[in-house]
Amino acid sequence: MFLYYALGVLLISVIIGVVIYLITPRTFETPETVATSYDEWTEDGILEFYWGEHIHLGHYGSPPRRKDFLEAKADFVHEMVKWGGLDKLPRGTKVLDVGCGIGGSTRILAKDYGFEATGITISPKQVQRATELTPEGVSAKFQVDNALDLSFPDNSFDVVWSIEAGPHMPDKNKYAQEMMRVLKPGGTLVVADWNQRDDRKVPLNWWERIVMRQLLDQWSHPSFSSIEGFSEQIAETGLVDGDVVTADWTQETLPSWLESVWQGIVRPEGIIKFGLSGFIKSLREVPTMILMRVGFGSGLCRFGMFKAVKAKSATSTKEANTNEVVNV
Repeated sequence: MFLYYALGVLLISVIIGVVIYLITPRTFETPETVATSYDEWTEDGILEFYWGEHIHLGHYGSPPRRKDFLEAKADFVHEMVKWGGLDKLPRGTKVLDVGCGIGGSTRILAKDYGFEATGITISPKQVQRATELTPEGVSAKFQVDNALDLSFPDNSFDVVWSIEAGPHMPDKNKYAQEMMRVLKPGGTLVVADWNQRDDRKVPLNWWERIVMRQLLDQWSHPSFSSIEGFSEQIAETGLVDGDVVTADWTQETLPSWLESVWQGIVRPEGIIKFGLSGFIKSLREVPTMILMRVGFGSGLCRFGMFKAVKAKSATSTKEANTNEVVNV
């Protein structure tokens, strides 16, 4: 009986959500529109209520297994640390978390691994909330910064880390360049991202183009890279020692999408907490999450992992430009 009730609620929610989201797209315009969107999501508290401190997908193992929704998100951070070899680094390692959200991953890096972690986001409200959630004594700090024009000097961090920030970046080359620039020689870049299938090899068909357009327009994304394309862009910075290592974690993260929808059904207290306007805002996201599940489940989208080590002899673009000016 409960199953029929749940399916009925889900169906009605999808129909209402489709209508709302079709008439209220959040198309990417500028980085400021992304900041505004995240300010709104942070201020109303709905995203944090359902997704917890981690505004990213969970890791459900390989093969995937049933797991608590919030536990899977924390597990993702630990799996990414291991995959990147960061668990072998000493306490006090300086880490930059690019696109830190409200700081869930940054705090784990600081508390569980003893890293000196700095989280940056383009959203002032996220910085405020991340700071509020960080206990005293935890070596994590947060600031507003633009990933495409980082305020840090060259060679500032032992590790640069980023989860699911890439789709918001209108200039993927600059995104790669800036992360590699602030990395110390011999330091490690570790990135997790939503990606599109490499359409240079298999072009998108008509329905895939429609789905992809919606995924971009609804969550302020200018574009998704492919795993192959972004790994090439990292290598093209000229700052990488050896090869860029990649992996596909689509299957490990795939359950997250329907689990996100399910949270709204099994936690109806959110309706009481946030009222009618909050309920409508939540419904609006349901079609996008279902389309994400379709995209990642069909092979249109992939969840990419990237690791690169900065060459010890590397000179960043900014350093090179400064030297050219001085020499002239």
